[in-house]
Amino acid sequence: MTTPTPPEPPHHEPQPPDIWAEDAAVPDAGRASAGPRAEAAAAAARDGAWERATLEKLAFAALAEQRAARRWRNTVRLGWLVFLAIVAWAVLGRTAPATDKTTAHTAVIDVKGEIASGAEASAEFVVAAMRTAVEDSGAQAVVLLINSPGGSPVQAGIINDEIVRLKAKYKKPVYAVVEESCTSAAYYIASAADQIFVDKASIVGSIGVLMDGFGFTGVMDKLGIERRLLTAGENKGFLDPFSPQNEQQRQYALTMLGQIHRQFIDVVKKGRGARLKETPELFSGLFWTGQQAVEMGLADHLGNVDYVAREVVKAEEIVDYTRRDNVAERLAKKFGAAMGEGSLRALRSLPIIH
Repeated sequence: MTTPTPPEPPHHEPQPPDIWAEDAAVPDAGRASAGPRAEAAAAAARDGAWERATLEKLAFAALAEQRAARRWRNTVRLGWLVFLAIVAWAVLGRTAPATDKTTAHTAVIDVKGEIASGAEASAEFVVAAMRTAVEDSGAQAVVLLINSPGGSPVQAGIINDEIVRLKAKYKKPVYAVVEESCTSAAYYIASAADQIFVDKASIVGSIGVLMDGFGFTGVMDKLGIERRLLTAGENKGFLDPFSPQNEQQRQYALTMLGQIHRQFIDVVKKGRGARLKETPELFSGLFWTGQQAVEMGLADHLGNVDYVAREVVKAEEIVDYTRRDNVAERLAKKFGAAMGEGSLRALRSLPIIH
């Protein structure tokens, strides 16, 4: 009888040790018999590896910080370079009109929007453009193309005085051509021109002066809000909107407005002369259509800028002398404002020494 052979146990190939395992360096059996000295050596090796990893992280962090600082310095330098280039372009890139100075043409200068310091219709820009135009030998006349509701009487007065001076010095005619509106300070300017041309639907006039504001005392009383205004000088809080109106100060303001109104009237009478057909309403602050303005002597004729260049000046070529901020100047102003704001923020973040 044959005895069955027992099955052989499954054969397992020996597996290589996992060298990445935390405890692979010391097998279990070896660990059990290695002793305290071997365990201390393994712990020291692990501590050394941790220190090396920490030092590497610190070194990489320092390098990254240096790179970031270097990039920031380069960005700031590039920003200043771009800013200086824009400023140089703005200053040097303002060229004369693209025409031969000896070629006969009509010089046109826009007076549009609010007449105020810093605006495109400021005395600085309008006067500079007029000086350039009258000094150009090819400019046969200067046309002020006006579309403005008014603005500062000071700015308008400067422009008016300069028109009178330049006409006397260069003997060149100055015309005003009105588009949609020419009122208040805009008409203050136009009255110095030799002739005023309007469209029949233009709005002209408003020869008056105003000072406006708000009063909140009633609302403050209802809300239980107390106004605490401290001044040195009895009139320092003149026409404060949060304080009751002072009749003495109100009369003072009306007197001042009356003086400026009188100046306005004198300028208009001087500029328009006998052409004005004075009525009680003429200097009351009312305004009229262009057709009515011609009938009242506030304007001379109906006509646009092309008509004036062709039929009056006899120089059909029109050259724009308007002085305005170009793209570079606007960018330079915005960039300068941003840099100034950044500098102010940086200064505020500095520690204060008491």
